Amino acid sequence: MKKTQRVTVLTSFRSAFGDLIGRRKGHGVFARHRGPGGPLPRLAGYDLAASLVYHVMQGCGTLGAHVKELTGQQVSESALSARRQGLPWAVFEELLCLALRPQANPKEHSGAFYRGLRLVGIDGSSFSLSNTPQALARLSKAASRRMRAAFIKLRVVVLMELGLHNPLAATIGRDGESEMALARRLFDRLQTGWLVLMDRLYGVGVVVVELWRLHTERGVEFLVRVRGNLKAVVRECLRDGSVIVEVRVKKQRLRLRQITGRVRRRNGGWVTVRLWTSLLDAAKYPALELLGLYAQRWELEIGYKELKIDLRGGELLNSHTVETAAQEVAALLLAQAVLVRVRHTAGTATEVLRISFAKTLHLVRGLWMILQAGADLLKPRQAELLVKRLLRHLAAQVSAKRRPRSCPRAVRQPVQSWPRLLKNSYETGTFQYDIIRSTI
Repeated sequence: MKKTQRVTVLTSFRSAFGDLIGRRKGHGVFARHRGPGGPLPRLAGYDLAASLVYHVMQGCGTLGAHVKELTGQQVSESALSARRQGLPWAVFEELLCLALRPQANPKEHSGAFYRGLRLVGIDGSSFSLSNTPQALARLSKAASRRMRAAFIKLRVVVLMELGLHNPLAATIGRDGESEMALARRLFDRLQTGWLVLMDRLYGVGVVVVELWRLHTERGVEFLVRVRGNLKAVVRECLRDGSVIVEVRVKKQRLRLRQITGRVRRRNGGWVTVRLWTSLLDAAKYPALELLGLYAQRWELEIGYKELKIDLRGGELLNSHTVETAAQEVAALLLAQAVLVRVRHTAGTATEVLRISFAKTLHLVRGLWMILQAGADLLKPRQAELLVKRLLRHLAAQVSAKRRPRSCPRAVRQPVQSWPRLLKNSYETGTFQYDIIRSTI
């Protein structure tokens, strides 16, 4: 889509949401999954979904008020609650599949690719919801080494486009599933030409086997940090310090490339990092580059921060049941996808992630309210000019390049041997890392 077309799409929330999920396709989803409660008078299911996304993007107000603001229809909170309770989860699964898709392209977003491979990551997080009897009947509070969490936790795992913080797919633990179980449901969403980065939680044999299957069947590449207890036999030493290893998992023999490196900690010490990858060509994909590239997995954590803190406000989910809480999380992901497109329109090749997510959210809240209130005063051309001016204003506030820095691993109340955190601190400067050469 050309930039002028994207600007036109942003002239209202309804247009932006329609670009995300076509109205005709959205109606088709609800037609296939009619809930037992039936449709609300005059309010289509597609309009309810759009209103829910619009609702989570606002700083205050009720869902009923936002339905009225967006559609002009007056619907009571109790009627909306009953309708949401009757919606099957399959509706939101289909909406997420329709809406979440790649946005980066090599010409405009070079940082979203590595040597032609689209950089994606998979990781999990959790949302807190109120301890209502309905929710406690299905989910439990998370347990730590000290005590149970104060609130029920709803797990979510997201497949994200790292270069834009763009969600590509998600699974939500409505039945208390583990993060690993939720993540494995996303593996089949990986596509040819993608390089998926994963942390040590996923560095186990069963995951490596599944990733290798996807690599051989459809050309998915992977770079995963593996645990120290996974055994491998070195078959060949490469010039860049990496090695080709043979891994035996579930009676299968996999030929992978192992990169062992070390990263300097704040205290001057070094931590060893062991990576397995399907990128076997050391000349095309040097080991030192891949070791540095692995740090880009942290972009997924920043994407979660935008989703949970900037968009959600770090507070409890408003929902009182597991089903409506899952709907709310789905709406947050759809809202994040809308805001990715706004940043994309405002930014340039190197500036998209330097445009503040929080400022983008603040801008579109005011922009769409003004355009809605002045719908009978502004001609389409005037509305487009207003959008362009505000996007230029947003792009002009681009932040400085992110400083390379590290923060201490410490807690305010010590657990076992972790040091006590008395004062927040961090260290700036270039990260240090190098390859540990292996021998046969």
